[in-house]
Amino acid sequence: MTAEPTTLASWTRALRKQLDALGLDSAALCQAAGLEPSLLDDPNARCPLSITTRLWQLAVEASGDPALGLKTSQFVSPTTFHALGYALVASSSLREMFERIVRYHRVVSDALELELRECADCYEFRFRVPPGSPPPAAEALDAFAAIYVRSCRNRLGRDFAPLAVHLQRAAPMDAQPWHAVFRAPLFFAAPENLLRFPRAAFEQRLDDGNPELAEHNETVLKRTLEQLQHATWTHKVRACLEAQLPDGEPSAERIAQTLHLSLRSLQRHLADEGLNYESLLADTRQRLALQHMRDPRCSISEIAYLLGFADTSSFSRAFKRWTGQAPSLYRETLKPGHPGST
Repeated sequence: MTAEPTTLASWTRALRKQLDALGLDSAALCQAAGLEPSLLDDPNARCPLSITTRLWQLAVEASGDPALGLKTSQFVSPTTFHALGYALVASSSLREMFERIVRYHRVVSDALELELRECADCYEFRFRVPPGSPPPAAEALDAFAAIYVRSCRNRLGRDFAPLAVHLQRAAPMDAQPWHAVFRAPLFFAAPENLLRFPRAAFEQRLDDGNPELAEHNETVLKRTLEQLQHATWTHKVRACLEAQLPDGEPSAERIAQTLHLSLRSLQRHLADEGLNYESLLADTRQRLALQHMRDPRCSISEIAYLLGFADTSSFSRAFKRWTGQAPSLYRETLKPGHPGST
């Protein structure tokens, strides 16, 4: 069985910026979706697809805007997509850029399969849900499609437009926002998600390409992909724990279910990486506890809640076991001017 897909937290941070721009309480919406907002501050953190899909649903409900995904794409920058963003900016043609997107997209998300196909007079770029995997929110797919088109315009100019846009999502009541973004023939309820681009534009040499910079970032991307492939289960379990701890301490059975695994398979995967569930739970809690303690806005009782402890005293005992200090004393050492502060 396959594990639940995950996406870089920085991508979800773009949605949070959009919500803040609308005057909505993005932190409350994250928590309602089961996502700890502070997780989005870690550029290397990954969020389970089920959590991000729930956040998109809540965001659309709160904003009342079915075109939210299109607008969120405006808050995406090269850093949103790790080293991939800079490799794309340095690419010497749109074809080279999209070849890198296909090659390294798993660094950003493994929720989709991507394909670039060369045709007689055009290039077709497909993004599909892997067989047996849950689909991302339709608004997230809108955002991805808009980002790809915006990336082309950033390199060729604002007048660039694809030849056609096919989206599997149902047709919206008002398609005007989609027409405004893509400026191309639109096909909703399509058999597949597909962007069709003019061949000449895709093969045009770009003056601002930088092969050396692109190669440097590819080195980072290759290393990141290797890390993801060799430590996937640890990272996936950590992401699930961080998402579910505010609802109480999750059992190994519950985490296994979230990852679409049997309990025995989960235990075997972690054992292969030299870990067990109990040690990973404790380590994740300790790391989050130290992170939350540095936020003066977060009370000790709130931290206990966020880490899934039944009460503050249980958290205090665990914290003293980890650090040798009670939470209140440890927080004192963090205050400016204290001999133990950094």
